[in-house]
Amino acid sequence: MPIKTFRGLIASGSQDTVVLHTNDGAIGYRIVKFEMFTNTPGIGNNAEHVIKIYKVTQTLAGIDGVVDFSENTLVGAGFLPVKTSEFTQESIVTFDNEIFNQDIYVTHSDIGGNSIPCNYYIELEQIKLDLSENTVATLKDIRNVTTPV
Repeated sequence: MPIKTFRGLIASGSQDTVVLHTNDGAIGYRIVKFEMFTNTPGIGNNAEHVIKIYKVTQTLAGIDGVVDFSENTLVGAGFLPVKTSEFTQESIVTFDNEIFNQDIYVTHSDIGGNSIPCNYYIELEQIKLDLSENTVATLKDIRNVTTPV
């Protein structure tokens, strides 16, 4: 199946929605690449970007720099430190191999305290789901839905 790509510039403390849902849920997705790139390369701004990808929308209080791999709705997380003293851009990124068939939500927090935006790039492999796979993916997503506070 083909690869779908999504990219964006996300402000610190905010959330982007990647619209993936379909009427029948017959297409699933799996993250195959997740990258981060600072918005201000080479400019003297310290930043510590944390970008996370969730299967459910996050409340404002949930958009933070805390990464907890035991969260069952977290499917990807990345950390990108940017220091003025030495320009290096080596991000640490990890993602789950889980298949989902609903929208995903990207959050960003600059834990360095400067509120600098950050770019993200996500590649998703499209996977045709048979009826049983569709049902399992949809039920997992329904089970994870919570009412935002």
